[in-house]
Amino acid sequence: MDDESASGLISDTFGSRFDKEKFIEFVMHLFRLTREEIDDTTKGPWQEAYVPLAFQQYVSRYEVIARCRLDDDIEVDVLIVYLHDGEGIDIDYSKAMERNFVACYLAGRYGGNLLRDGAVVAFVPECMDDWRFSFVTSSRNVEKDNENGRVENAIRWSFLVGPNECISAVQNRILPLLKDENGRLTLSDLKEAFNVETMAKEFFEEYRDLFVRTKIELDRIVENDENVRSEFAKKDITTVDFAKKLLGQITFLYFLQKKGWFGVEKGQSWGTGPRNFLRQLYERRFCGYVNFYNDVLEPFFYEALRSDRRSEGDYYVRFGCKIPFLNGGLFEPMNDYDWQHTDILLPNELFSNADENGIIDVFDRYVFTVSEEEPFEKEVALDPELLGKIYEKLNAIRQENFDEYVKMLELKKERDFNKEYGVYYTSKDIVRYMCQESLIGYLESELSALLPSTEGLKEAIETLVRRGEFIQTVDVQDRALVELIEGVREDVKCKVEVSEIVVENAEKIDELLADVKICDPAVGSGAFLIGMIHEIVMLRKLLSMYTKKHVRQYDLKRYIIENSIYGVDVDPGAVEICKLRAWLYMIVDEDGADKIEPLPNLDYRIVRGDALLSVEKNLFNMGLFEELEELKYLYFNEIDLSKKQEYKLEIEKLIYQITNGRREFDFGVYFSEVFHQKGGFDIVIGNPPYIQLQKAADGKKYADLYKGEGYELFDRTGDIYCLFFERGMKILKDKGHLAYITSNKWMRAGYGEKLRGFLARYNPKVLIDLGPKAFDSATVDTCIIVVQKSENEHRTKAVTIVDGRKNHVDISEILKSDGVILSKLDNNTWFIGDDAEHRLKEKIECNGRQLKDWNVRIYRGILTGLNEAFIIDSAKREEILRNCKDGEERHRTEEVIKPILRGRDVRRYYYEWTESWVIVIPTGWTNKNKGSEEPETFINRVFPSLMNYLRSFEAEAKRRDDQGNYWWELRSCLYYDEFEKEKVVWQRITQEPTFCLVDSGIYILDSMAFFVSQQNMKYLMAVLNSSTIQFYVKRIVHKYGFTGLRLSNQYVEIMPIPVITPSNELIVEQIKDLVNTIISIKQQDAVRGTSRYECEIDQLVYQLYNLTDEEIKIIEKNSE
Repeated sequence: MDDESASGLISDTFGSRFDKEKFIEFVMHLFRLTREEIDDTTKGPWQEAYVPLAFQQYVSRYEVIARCRLDDDIEVDVLIVYLHDGEGIDIDYSKAMERNFVACYLAGRYGGNLLRDGAVVAFVPECMDDWRFSFVTSSRNVEKDNENGRVENAIRWSFLVGPNECISAVQNRILPLLKDENGRLTLSDLKEAFNVETMAKEFFEEYRDLFVRTKIELDRIVENDENVRSEFAKKDITTVDFAKKLLGQITFLYFLQKKGWFGVEKGQSWGTGPRNFLRQLYERRFCGYVNFYNDVLEPFFYEALRSDRRSEGDYYVRFGCKIPFLNGGLFEPMNDYDWQHTDILLPNELFSNADENGIIDVFDRYVFTVSEEEPFEKEVALDPELLGKIYEKLNAIRQENFDEYVKMLELKKERDFNKEYGVYYTSKDIVRYMCQESLIGYLESELSALLPSTEGLKEAIETLVRRGEFIQTVDVQDRALVELIEGVREDVKCKVEVSEIVVENAEKIDELLADVKICDPAVGSGAFLIGMIHEIVMLRKLLSMYTKKHVRQYDLKRYIIENSIYGVDVDPGAVEICKLRAWLYMIVDEDGADKIEPLPNLDYRIVRGDALLSVEKNLFNMGLFEELEELKYLYFNEIDLSKKQEYKLEIEKLIYQITNGRREFDFGVYFSEVFHQKGGFDIVIGNPPYIQLQKAADGKKYADLYKGEGYELFDRTGDIYCLFFERGMKILKDKGHLAYITSNKWMRAGYGEKLRGFLARYNPKVLIDLGPKAFDSATVDTCIIVVQKSENEHRTKAVTIVDGRKNHVDISEILKSDGVILSKLDNNTWFIGDDAEHRLKEKIECNGRQLKDWNVRIYRGILTGLNEAFIIDSAKREEILRNCKDGEERHRTEEVIKPILRGRDVRRYYYEWTESWVIVIPTGWTNKNKGSEEPETFINRVFPSLMNYLRSFEAEAKRRDDQGNYWWELRSCLYYDEFEKEKVVWQRITQEPTFCLVDSGIYILDSMAFFVSQQNMKYLMAVLNSSTIQFYVKRIVHKYGFTGLRLSNQYVEIMPIPVITPSNELIVEQIKDLVNTIISIKQQDAVRGTSRYECEIDQLVYQLYNLTDEEIKIIEKNSE
């Protein structure tokens, strides 16, 4: 099908009210079906299938249009599901019931009793106008031999289509599938078409380009307009920050115009405005203008949305329509700049142009939804989570590094640029798990005190929180649905039913959820706070079925935001984004046709500040604190602009008094009500930044900033997240829970020793080692830890999630099935293994002496700073030597060109030299030998041929950090002589440790390390290469992303090697003989196998450590 025909078919099908015949024609082209195949399906006996009682309130009937076998033998049906959409139907319940109706169908409960892998579904409301085009599949693959036949939660991906919806997303995603008529669809084709992440990635790339262009245009204005330049300087506004703010405001408006709140005619209800209001504004349908930003957007932002005109029916004269008053400080001018007297004349073409690459042009190509994606309900549209991802991508950009950022973009090294700042956006699966785990801990702890000795309490709470999203979708009294989900078997326990413990104590649980206090001390874009709001709202709605309280979702969210959540971040951009997401999360449930509630003021809930700093304060003046807390409460709901400013001035004055004039953020001041009411937070949760304390912020190293703050965990060589652990525990109340996702280096690294000991003083409850790729944009390895501020029970549940299981995993299920209990955590290395593995590690340590005590000296390989100049091959070496003028010069030159090994040359027990050479003129050599000659004259006289080669690299060599006194010298190194000795070498970052004996006179590159010793080199190498030490290494050494283990000196030097004694001398000699055999074989034929001899060495090493058969089995199982 050609472009025009395919595009027309999509427009006809999805750009209008639902039409069954048009939909069937589309399905025929999509799945390459004939009319006869469609007719055969639509005449099948399943068409008159009964809609089960459990779903009849939501589904009126359904039709099976097609049954398709995809190219990869996946079976997918096409359905039309007709919905009830009358008054009184809860939208969230309805969505879930629609999903689970199809889930039961896929599991063969009806519709022909055939198991299907997925379904393409048109969900059609009674009005037939806007409808859903969806792909539905089980959250896990349906096992056709599943004995219980239990239905898993369904996941639904949907395009919202119809005459009132933008169908550009459907066009972009489905068009390629229609055009490719040569091949049949596969499951991956369908999933990619409904892939939200692909759309978000495409949008960000265009958004990023818009940001760059907007910033450049602002630079031009500031340079040429004295008034703008003066105002920006006076209000401390940079063009980078202004561009970020402007695009953020426009993004927010694109979410809001989906509600139909803008451009509403006078006297008409909210929700009836055009869904493309910003496009219509640009096209002058509501007002004329000369400059779009100056004459339209600024008044829209800072007048229409900011002014309370409710007494005038919300009518905005300039546009001739209704515009809602939003409040909340959302559209305050940046740093209170004088927008009315400052003409920022951004060109109209920046917003829309003939090339269709303006801001509005780009935004119009995408679909926006105010509903945040849920685990089982995913709209193929850009949701408010996008704000967080944009923040992560653009956070690193500052005014002073913008030009560098643009250069890195051109070089396609944006990730390297962002890595500097250690800000990574946490995926929803991880956020959801951490929120649920901390809520389970909170509820269990509180209820245990209220309901002591209640059997089954923990399991009841865990089921409530983990399964709540599913439980709330059903009427728990409806056995019909239970039978559909669990299978009609008397012996199958209904896993969706709420425990009697929960039913009987629903009031208490609801009160605890209403009373919870939660803080994210590095809030970023608010992912964890939004996740917490979602979980608490879901649970309280479920509990309302038993408390018999009528709850409105909007009211629940507003209550939680006002009473439960707190956030801090040092970055004002993060605070701004977090507020935007909180407001959007409320707005999605604001459905009033006659009245829109103004948004709350979040300035003292989401606060800009450094969570790691604190101030001395007057804790004894309770009168000031009481006044402060009362004013913060009043400020939260105030809508009058002058009254808000008055309250804010009074609040700031009180804070000034309490802190004796200090301006730094302090938890005990800004969030004082939490400490006065509860003594601290119930839950501290977050993803603190991964930044070394040696790095600088605003010209000052973090280490210098925090060294005087009294942190027990402070270490100049450590990471900033260690301090966040200490701060988090400090602001928790007793028995509160901390849940962090951080780098996992602290589990094994030397600088993590203090942190390990610190956490072991409390009660680590859960430890999940996620390894690399938990974050799309980071190479950092991560872990999740949940710690209770209570006495250590020595029952830490732990698991390592392997690389292949990270995509949409159920972490709680993996922990349940594969987890182990860690009972001996202290300041020593933490590794996740069962008791037998821990005992084996301890035995290896007890039966060996650390390598550093074997009279060895450990060094790093040589660092040139410019390998392309100083590392040469044999051909280049011969050319340099051939050009020497005489034998003396040749001899001198040969002396400074040394054979060198790269990391890839080193194997276990042997190496393969690839005829690489390194030019070694050490720092100080020139000054030591030149006498009174000028350095350049001297070096060119002594090494004319060599310098003739090096001179082409002079400019680069001068720029490198690693150089000696002169550009032709290597950096200072005190152990050049050690390279001339026999040595044991290994790669510092490697998938599998490999130790190799290297001859004297051969140098090694800095990607490797080596040790030298006067004796027992072959013995030491053999033990280090053994399966026993391989087992040990994987339990103490940090894994560095996908690149492998980081075998730095701190780890190698503590490897326990069995001491040579008269009783084991014979075994040691046998090992040495086997090493000689292996080396001899490899010297003759490098590809010849030596595994037989290596296995013999393993068996001998087992004897040296006195290992039992069971212990040997553990090692060999782990080495598979």
